[in-house]
Amino acid sequence: MSTKFVFVTGGVVSGLGKGISAASLAALMEAHGYSVTMLKIDPYVNVDPGTMSPFQHGEVYVTDDGAETDLDLGHYERFSSVVMSRKNNFTTGLIYKTVIEKERRGDFLGKTVQVIPHVTDEIKAGIRAVASDADFVIVEIGGTVGDIESLPFLEAIRQLRSEAGRGNVLNIHVTLVPYIKGSDELKTKPTQHSVKELLNIGIQPDILLCRVDRPLPIELREKIALFCNVEARAVIPAQDADTIYQVPLRLAAEGLDDYVLEALNLPKGTRDLTRWSQVVDAIQHPTGRVAIGIVGKYVDLADSYKSLNEALGHGGLANSVQVDLIFIDSEKLEGSGYPGQLFEVDAILVPGGFGKRGIEGMIRAIEFARGRRIPFFGICLGLQAAIVEFARNVCGLAGAHSTEFVTTPPYKVIYKLRELVGVDQMGGTMRLGKYPCRLKPGSLAWKAYAADEVWERHRHRYEVNPEYVPLFEEKGLVVSGKSPDRMFVEVIELPDHPWFLGCQFHPEFKSKPYLPHPIFKSFVAAARDYRARRLADPDGQVVGQASRPEPAAAEVGKGAARETAEAD
Repeated sequence: MSTKFVFVTGGVVSGLGKGISAASLAALMEAHGYSVTMLKIDPYVNVDPGTMSPFQHGEVYVTDDGAETDLDLGHYERFSSVVMSRKNNFTTGLIYKTVIEKERRGDFLGKTVQVIPHVTDEIKAGIRAVASDADFVIVEIGGTVGDIESLPFLEAIRQLRSEAGRGNVLNIHVTLVPYIKGSDELKTKPTQHSVKELLNIGIQPDILLCRVDRPLPIELREKIALFCNVEARAVIPAQDADTIYQVPLRLAAEGLDDYVLEALNLPKGTRDLTRWSQVVDAIQHPTGRVAIGIVGKYVDLADSYKSLNEALGHGGLANSVQVDLIFIDSEKLEGSGYPGQLFEVDAILVPGGFGKRGIEGMIRAIEFARGRRIPFFGICLGLQAAIVEFARNVCGLAGAHSTEFVTTPPYKVIYKLRELVGVDQMGGTMRLGKYPCRLKPGSLAWKAYAADEVWERHRHRYEVNPEYVPLFEEKGLVVSGKSPDRMFVEVIELPDHPWFLGCQFHPEFKSKPYLPHPIFKSFVAAARDYRARRLADPDGQVVGQASRPEPAAAEVGKGAARETAEAD
């Protein structure tokens, strides 16, 4: 069969859930036995989101091949079997960069380079590049119809429809049908105007996904169909769901997948949504609950930790518990005392991040978790902060720090990746993508993975200084994961702690609701066990005291610090 292209656009307002809608459609097509690939097109001028603030854009999702991409690619991987790569996300900035580089090389043979056809041709080439052998290519166009930034992309998909043929292309428009409280009614006019914007560009949507917060009456569906020139059964309500993993089931119940296959002249076959029914059932019927404190820098925007939040939920599914996420701003831990929330959580997680702000609060949270024997999980920066805390408070290396935050600390326990010394450019200059890690037999990580070697995705510019590892190991820390060449510390543990683990990689990027990541599964299990002990011992006897530094140990690492100062 010819590859089928499905383009998903959005109108009226941003944040309607185009990514979840596209990912859910991918899940439905796979449930019918079709192969799928996906593409996210972003209209901003950044080449990629790698240098953007999490407060601006949410998390940066890293692929196996090291691309820094939009967070929607995380949804695509969690909802489908597709493995994303750098081909599955491009931006206005990347398209123009590519076109300008071609012009500088003389590829256009002296022609005047224009948006049409040169930019739109590059966009179409990027869309076709992901098609390969997939039955479906589902393309999400970022932004909102009517924005000037997305016009070249909309023009490109208009052209592609003509080139591929109407039987091979489908346009789905996600729009909003708002409820007006004063008049107690749903309003269809914003949807009509959004479709009119598309028609002005030359695109007739085939399906309208109407976001609503309540049922959409049949008479309103017929009204929308009449004014927007689509069939009434192509007006599909996308009502708010209790969990995003309910969306494939909801859209299937409304007939989205059947209509898509019919419109593209494809057989429906047998649809198997058992996986999604089981996931939703597990979410709705937990046997317990745990509270996990996330001590981070970007907690004011939950999307900053989107994959992490989802992975923790997946760990809860594996343990039949509801995971309540308690976000704690690490800056608020930099004073004296601890916020009351820390005393109420069943585990503490310190996620990744960049920059000095809030780092001392992370270190204090780790000391709190280590001393009170609360399950602790550090990811990327969280591992590095755990190393700093251990160096200061167990090894007695007063002032130990990372050179990311202090240029010349007395003990450089974390320093810049050796291959990046002298590299100041920010974009794409990190250890990015999938790398192998060999695990120590018998360790906590080895037991969780049930494997000797694993491959995980990385995104970091700094590493553990190996000169200090012998001292750390002497004081009880175990390096349970290293790169095969033994150059990089990948996983650390404290064997005398109920559950204390830090990893340099980002395991959250490889977790799915129906296939929870083993580390998150183990971490949430530890939180469940800690909660049981805590509730059984309300007087607090389950907690211990933090070990304090031995002053004499400070002398042990001074030589190593002086030696490594030359290389940094």
